[in-house]
Amino acid sequence: MLIDTLLQVLRGKDGFPYAVLQTLLKLIVLIISTLLLVIIRVQVIQSQLPVFTRFDNPAAVSSTPSRQLTFNYLLPVNAWLLLNPSELCCDWTMGTIPLVESLLDSRNLATLVFYTFLGLLAYHGLWYNHSSSKIIMMALSLIVLPFIPASNLFFPVGFVVAERVLYVPSMGFCVLVAYGFKLLSQKGGLKKMSWLLMGILLTTHAVKTFNRNWDWESEYTLFTSALKVNRNNAKLWNNVGHALENQNSYERALRYFLQATRVQPDDIGAHMNVGRTYKNLNRSREAEEAYLIAKSLMPQIIPGKKYATRVAPNHLNVYINLANLIRANDSRLEEADQLYRQAISMRPDFKQAYISRGELLLKMNKPSEAKDAYLRALELDHTNADLWYNLAIVNIEMKDPSEALRNFNRALDLNPRHKLALFNSALLMQESGEAKLRPEANRRFLTYVKEEPDDANGYFNLGMLAMDANENEEAEHWMREAIQLQPGFRSALFNLALLYSQSQRELDALPVLEELLRYHPEHVKGLILKGDILMNHRKDTRGAKTCFERILSMDPSNVQAKHNLCVVYFEERELQRAERCLVDTLAMAPQEEYIRRHLAIVRNKMAAMSAAGQPIAPTEGGSMSDKQQGHQPEDKKEEEEEEEGRGVASGAGEGARKEKNLRKSSSTENQGHGQSEKLDTGQPDKRTKSKSTKEIKDIEKKRAAALKRLEEIERILSSD
Repeated sequence: MLIDTLLQVLRGKDGFPYAVLQTLLKLIVLIISTLLLVIIRVQVIQSQLPVFTRFDNPAAVSSTPSRQLTFNYLLPVNAWLLLNPSELCCDWTMGTIPLVESLLDSRNLATLVFYTFLGLLAYHGLWYNHSSSKIIMMALSLIVLPFIPASNLFFPVGFVVAERVLYVPSMGFCVLVAYGFKLLSQKGGLKKMSWLLMGILLTTHAVKTFNRNWDWESEYTLFTSALKVNRNNAKLWNNVGHALENQNSYERALRYFLQATRVQPDDIGAHMNVGRTYKNLNRSREAEEAYLIAKSLMPQIIPGKKYATRVAPNHLNVYINLANLIRANDSRLEEADQLYRQAISMRPDFKQAYISRGELLLKMNKPSEAKDAYLRALELDHTNADLWYNLAIVNIEMKDPSEALRNFNRALDLNPRHKLALFNSALLMQESGEAKLRPEANRRFLTYVKEEPDDANGYFNLGMLAMDANENEEAEHWMREAIQLQPGFRSALFNLALLYSQSQRELDALPVLEELLRYHPEHVKGLILKGDILMNHRKDTRGAKTCFERILSMDPSNVQAKHNLCVVYFEERELQRAERCLVDTLAMAPQEEYIRRHLAIVRNKMAAMSAAGQPIAPTEGGSMSDKQQGHQPEDKKEEEEEEEGRGVASGAGEGARKEKNLRKSSSTENQGHGQSEKLDTGQPDKRTKSKSTKEIKDIEKKRAAALKRLEEIERILSSD
């Protein structure tokens, strides 16, 4: 009709009829909408064709004529699924349908029958001009045209057979069935038989549909039902393993993953799954062997060809997983770094490789190189809050706290509820000692405890901030919260006892110290503080002596405990023993002038008593002044000598400055995350902490307080 109309217009006989114009308008709308859909699709896939491996569609990488014979055979396979959907399967890739490699393969007969039947229908629809031909042409259009993009005939797709692409073609198939039923039911002799057959067909298919719904109850039931249909597809074995893995049933999952490697020995993903499961089972040697097999199966680099177009992106994770596994051994860090670099060389935009390498470089004490790795990752994804957070951790390692705080803030701008950034940025503000940053640090810790209400570290650091601000009641409240959440919280217990001691509530500090020493009997500073309170406030020299002797049994070279024990001897009037004790202490620390002065005082005391005819041996009930004190800890608030976890590994410690809190850290597996198949995270490592201006001032105050104590001790020792 269109051709005749066009010829008439060209001859000038007539214009376009309204019906033709309406049809053309519909065609224009369809063409424009189709082009818009294509443009949107191109934008979604970022102008890159998806990467399919030979496992997704084995025929696509086969040689002629195997590729053509197999693709044509897939047409009758799909037609049979429409005609007789008795065996449905959620995945038809890999070895589900063996390749048709020869013209002598009997399956070519099915292809021949299919094309013959399709040709007859097309001939009938095109040749005859009556209602049945229109119905047949409409049915064929619905069957053929929507299926062409998924047919593999013009370009390969990422599957062999997919039941989902038969949804629209099934409409055309149903039109043919309905029309055939109409023809049969109009014939008198077949009317009853046709209705009976239609009833049986509807009933059986309804029952099968009902039963099929149960197969879709969960991933596990879906993939196990598929294994009943096809046991030659390694992906199905892998997917059942993944379903069991999600249930933390690693032993059962391992059996399915191993079966996948037996069904498809060259399946890289299956060997990666085996390695990951062995790792989850803490069988590192077997995990490494599985990863090495997967790595050996990776396609070899061909000069002049882009590697990323020949390998599935998730398969490159084998380098990441293997590196994450072996870097647990400090002697193999260089080997792990080589694997990360190899992954990056294969795919320069492999963001997770840069992230994982940054973690490793931090562990190798190469913060500048780690910074470069994170900056490269940020070029690929500058909206990733975890990357800004990790870069801030690198800045801390490079002794650049101001830049670290800026990067923490960038992470929080992207994700205001980023828990690790909240915690560590607040900790950084606290460590700076700047009073103007204290309110913001307090706000971030409060936000953190709302996000992590069961983490005692958040409450502890709120207590430390309150101690810095001399808000003792609030500090006590937060410390109690931390201890309630985590009984035996070492730093919270010690600093709470210290808080009581500084507030002239020494007797309230004793029960707290008892609880501390019950959980941590070797806590030296807790023992010193307890001994000091017992001696000066309880007048319990025996209990104090026990505390100092316990320290010396653990660390005979502890000068502080040794000196305080000498003071206890002096308090008990055991002057000769005090003299010997101070001689030993002076030998341990000959540079300490106060020990030399105290020894001189004791000897002068002994000489004076001998001259006065007084016994030097202790007398019953003899006691020194109530103000007698031992040499207390010079550190007003306990500090750790090392700080763990400033890299991008998981975990946090217990205190900050008073008893130093370890910096919390993150992994982007996440993350990542990473993401998809989970990648392995890094290990905690130790970093030497730097002294802030506030800490230096605190140390000076502590020294002044210690000197004041020494002067008081000398005054008491010099008096009788």
